[in-house]
Amino acid sequence: MAKRERVVRMSVEQPLWRALTAYRILTMVYASLLAVFGRDEYERPWVAFAYLVVMAAWTLATLPKVAGAVSCTKRFLGADLVLALVGILLTPLADFDAQHMDGSTLPSIWTAGSVLAFAIKGGWRWAAFASTFVAAANIVERGEPSRDTFHNVLLVWVAAIAIGYVVEVARASERTLARALEIEAATRERERLARGIHDSVLQVLAMVQRRGTALGGEAAELGRMAGEQEVALRTLVSSGLVPTTRVSEDAAEGAVVRTVEVDEDDGPAGGAACDLRSLLAPHAGSRVSFAEPGVPVLLAPGAAEELAAAVSAALDNVRVHAGQDAQVWILVEDWPDEVIVTVRDDGPGIAEGRLAQAEGEGRMGVALSIRGRLRDLGGTAELISVPGQGTEVELKVPKVSGTPNDSRGKAGSGR
Repeated sequence: MAKRERVVRMSVEQPLWRALTAYRILTMVYASLLAVFGRDEYERPWVAFAYLVVMAAWTLATLPKVAGAVSCTKRFLGADLVLALVGILLTPLADFDAQHMDGSTLPSIWTAGSVLAFAIKGGWRWAAFASTFVAAANIVERGEPSRDTFHNVLLVWVAAIAIGYVVEVARASERTLARALEIEAATRERERLARGIHDSVLQVLAMVQRRGTALGGEAAELGRMAGEQEVALRTLVSSGLVPTTRVSEDAAEGAVVRTVEVDEDDGPAGGAACDLRSLLAPHAGSRVSFAEPGVPVLLAPGAAEELAAAVSAALDNVRVHAGQDAQVWILVEDWPDEVIVTVRDDGPGIAEGRLAQAEGEGRMGVALSIRGRLRDLGGTAELISVPGQGTEVELKVPKVSGTPNDSRGKAGSGR
């Protein structure tokens, strides 16, 4: 069962949608009042009032559409922009003198609400797209645009792009904050668990190691094993096998939601992404150093298990060919598009041509256990070995694994 703790934080974007809603209502009222008090100036007042009735009905009916990013669809934005453009172009039909004077258009400043919706929804590029159409419509409507016309058009265009850019910056900052909260919560939980384990299991293992070494004989062997398990357990704790914290943006609510999950029943074979560190951490010991990122290294369960199996095969090769006393280092790197696991040892290295000779003799451990696994995952396995200076195996797996027939793998590693 998964235990969840939800902490909902208001998104920085949500107040913008609320402000846009208020702006559309206020500007609708303002445009209507302008038409009412200036009705004597219209040669065809019925055109103006017919448009304003449609605009008011549309504004009130679509208030839920500007409540958030999810409800504000592209189709709505397109229809809203068309309505604003129609109002601008209908102005000369209602008022013959509109083309010769810098008066207000039928929708007046309500048009800016349509452009602002584009800016909040899609950023500065969407804002530039919408404001360009509005600018063109205003210039066409004037017929003989004056300097004030160009000034107003440019002002709306620049302001819309600036607001769109600010929205993009706010979203990027919110994602950064969410990531920081995730790391902070995971670190606190890991420290809490580490304190509990240190006060119990680790102290017992350390005591067994000391007493076994002091007693000698078979007890010394038990002490050595206890010491290895102590190192492995410390690595396991530091690798983050604790309740994971995810901070995400709930688009429907416009909020940042922090969710802490403790998976008690789900294993790595489940459908969710698997933390590769949990599969590699048990290899750590007195002769195996394990270095990994401080946050989960997530892969599809199948890909994580196959990569872990390839690492196990590489470690088996080290034990067989470099001996039990060889020092081994496992390094995990989590890149945006791939995961890299490096297994390095300080053994005698591999003589040139030895791998090809082993395959020719029918020993397929390297080809099947390491190279074949990585090839099936769409990854690569590379070997760097200098006789007398150890061996390094670099395993690369893309975040989106390839098909079993993917042939992008390179000549493999292992011995």
